[in-house]
Amino acid sequence: MPDTIDREKKVLLAAPRGYCAGVDRAVETVEKSLEKYGAPIYVRKEIVHNKYVVETLSNKGVIFVNEADEVPEGSNMVFSAHGVSPAARELADSRNLMTIDATCPLVTKVHKEATRFDRDGHYILLVGHVGHEEVEGTAGEAPDVTFVVDNVNSVAELPEFLMNEKLVWLSQTTLSVDETMVIVDELKKRFSHLQDPPSDDICYATQNRQHVVREIADKCDLVIVVGSQNSSNSKRLVEVALDYGAKTSYLVDYANQIEDLWFDGVSTVGVTSGASVPEILVRDVLEQLEQRGFGDVETVTTATETVNFSLPRELRPARTK
Repeated sequence: MPDTIDREKKVLLAAPRGYCAGVDRAVETVEKSLEKYGAPIYVRKEIVHNKYVVETLSNKGVIFVNEADEVPEGSNMVFSAHGVSPAARELADSRNLMTIDATCPLVTKVHKEATRFDRDGHYILLVGHVGHEEVEGTAGEAPDVTFVVDNVNSVAELPEFLMNEKLVWLSQTTLSVDETMVIVDELKKRFSHLQDPPSDDICYATQNRQHVVREIADKCDLVIVVGSQNSSNSKRLVEVALDYGAKTSYLVDYANQIEDLWFDGVSTVGVTSGASVPEILVRDVLEQLEQRGFGDVETVTTATETVNFSLPRELRPARTK
């Protein structure tokens, strides 16, 4: 008989998980905008990559659009947490929109790095996923000198850069740390004069969530990651779980997507969530697991997060004398 039959069923609950400071700020920005200006509030792209959050805000009067030219002139529009290019800002200005910027400050930091390196005469190799809003926004800061590197195979497709040409790499904030460094290593093999960025671009929350998954993965028969399919950081958590020893791992938006066949021979289940996932969705998963006999929950904590970001200036409470 398999020894899993006799082992006690348990859950290893990862901490930290869920909302990071940038996502918390972005969602609150939209909610406060609704309170202050009333519906409708327009949001360029999804405010964060989570189906539940987008649907909840839509039900409150938020209208999500792809570009500012879909928004009636003079309306209120929020830029999403992933950031926007100067061209997107100019389009909004041309339509006299009152814009509120919910870009994560850590993404803004990368934008500022891109503009500075462009000004200083660098070519920029931006490690990130082609088509992702964050990558489009960062590349848009210096479109003439930025080359997106999507994966290891993309390295060979880059043009030649001479030794006397300044060259630096930056990255999307929500990537897998391990995968990013594999790509960077390949870049440095091809371009020995490639400079590192002044500081790590992958955000603290992304790294923290990946680190705790590394800690629990080899103890788990199954790791369930709560998050949406278009969430880069959530998908990376599934990859990290598999890379570090979990037998299986699945990404789910909702607890009702969990399937019975996942639990054959399973005694330990890891649970975590991406940085754009509200805790209520994790609680729903834990309830589903308890119904399957996984009521013993142990929280595994590898970091304590205390970062908070101020709301955009337009939404901060007025100062009292």
